[in-house]
Amino acid sequence: MGDPKYPRRVWRKPKRPLNYELKMEELKTLGTFGLRTKRELWKAHTELSRVRHQARSLLALRQEIREEKEPILMKSLARIGLVSSDATLDDVLNLNANDLLSRRLQTIVTKKLGFKTPYQARQAVIHGHIMIGERKVDIPSYTVTVAEEDNIHFTPESKIPEMLEKTKPKEPAVEVTAEETAKDESSSTQ
Repeated sequence: MGDPKYPRRVWRKPKRPLNYELKMEELKTLGTFGLRTKRELWKAHTELSRVRHQARSLLALRQEIREEKEPILMKSLARIGLVSSDATLDDVLNLNANDLLSRRLQTIVTKKLGFKTPYQARQAVIHGHIMIGERKVDIPSYTVTVAEEDNIHFTPESKIPEMLEKTKPKEPAVEVTAEETAKDESSSTQ
């Protein structure tokens, strides 16, 4: 089990951290998903690496052992929405970090509840304005399962929905001139 004082590291740095293309790609991903540090991105890469390693090791097994162990991995990935229920191990090997990052609570709240930026959604999650079912979740990196996705909503005491309504752009009122009104009346009488 290990000493709780020294937890296992859940991320690995890239091998070449000073690669310009990699740095630009990481910054773009950070902005897209509203991540706080590159460490959150590295955690997603490490988790994805672990899943892909499991898939590769399953491909190397004999057929009868593989048929026994493959559904366990596929069911766990389908439960969190990374692959469909009829996916194969090749689909698991084709996953990328964006697929995993799009299943974070912060990202789903951004899309579902109408926040302008992922950083606003992150702040709402951290400050306890978001609930999944009957429980408050204040962890932006929480991986949302497919079953929980429909149960995401604001807490009853939250004022954020009202503030979001105020900041939405109002649709301009269409003014009808006297000429257009006369034209409409003449076309309707004919």
